[in-house]
Amino acid sequence: MNTPLYLYLARKTGILFFSLFCVVTLTFILMHSIPGDPLLQEQAVPEEIMRSLYKYYGLDQPWYIQYLRYLKGIVTWDLGPSFKYEGRTVNQIISSGFPVSFCLGSMALFIAISVGITLGMISAWHRNHWQDHVAALVSVIGISVPSFLIATLLQYLFCIKLQLLPVARWGSFSHTLLPALSMAALPTAFIARLTRSSMVEILQQDYILTARSKGLSSIRLMLRHVMRNALLPVVTYIGPLTASILTGSFVIEKIFAIPGLGYWFVMSVSNRDYTVILGVTVFYSCLLMCCIFLVDIFYAFLDPRIRTAFRR
Repeated sequence: MNTPLYLYLARKTGILFFSLFCVVTLTFILMHSIPGDPLLQEQAVPEEIMRSLYKYYGLDQPWYIQYLRYLKGIVTWDLGPSFKYEGRTVNQIISSGFPVSFCLGSMALFIAISVGITLGMISAWHRNHWQDHVAALVSVIGISVPSFLIATLLQYLFCIKLQLLPVARWGSFSHTLLPALSMAALPTAFIARLTRSSMVEILQQDYILTARSKGLSSIRLMLRHVMRNALLPVVTYIGPLTASILTGSFVIEKIFAIPGLGYWFVMSVSNRDYTVILGVTVFYSCLLMCCIFLVDIFYAFLDPRIRTAFRR
């Protein structure tokens, strides 16, 4: 007998919180294992000032006290002040950077899903024809060429040669086009290959052949029988992809000088700003786990057979 939906959701929720706890704990351990002093500065600082700074940031406390304060901050979503940006908290940095990354990532995600699924459908439906070969060529280019090289080529072509779009910075819709295309190249190609391979397998099933023999139109066959089953592997990939794209691509945001979350994370690593590194890592992990959780729920509605068998 299949697992009731509420038990399925309860189990997935428990796994979600346990995974987040493991990520938070592991992040804390790794950050405190890195050698060096987060408050160390190039110029000499009097010892009294250093002691005051350590007390202000709570670094003079034992590690277990710091860990408990860290867990309390995660629960209350108070990630503390930045070590390097005076007067700014980690919450403020995330609040200023994430909307930019979210806007850019949403656009890239829309391009990747729509273009990738369309290419995969065309490639599978016209298998071994010229449409399939063209889609395969586009997918190979998208997977093989690094995103930073695609970004550089797009900048050279559309900004320097044609002078149609701005080279970098953030401000208007035109500033989002090239970064979004650069971020969407790899996931578009991957989604296209996943969709094609899954659809080719589905199209060879007996029930598809039976539906065709009954005279079912190609559109109805595709929408009602093929796509629902063929999109399951795509949904699996879209879950972590959504978290990765929405939090920003570190390389792309650096190339286009976009003040998103990826930019702040790179700067925090360069500045050894431990609280920002911890906060952004935890934020990304929470978003990733939630996306995977939503994918599992969506799976349960797409195919009830995925729910594990449950015996009383």
